[in-house]
Amino acid sequence: MNWDQIEGKWKQFSGSAQEQWGKLTSDDLATLTGQKDQLVGKIQERYGIAKAEAEAQADKWSKALQPKKHESAASRL
Repeated sequence: MNWDQIEGKWKQFSGSAQEQWGKLTSDDLATLTGQKDQLVGKIQERYGIAKAEAEAQADKWSKALQPKKHESAASRL
């Protein structure tokens, strides 16, 4: 899923983000607006990892939010 979509539906996706990164607090997630750079910064801060690693994790998470093509095709049958 692209970051514009995530930003537009952040309240829906923030729970998934908290499941992915348990060290992010509810307050952290409430202050984020779904922008990738904000999320990456909080991941870096809470986990003490490099920006490149935090970006890779955020990208992997955002791609996992996309529905799988074979599942959506199967649901139409």
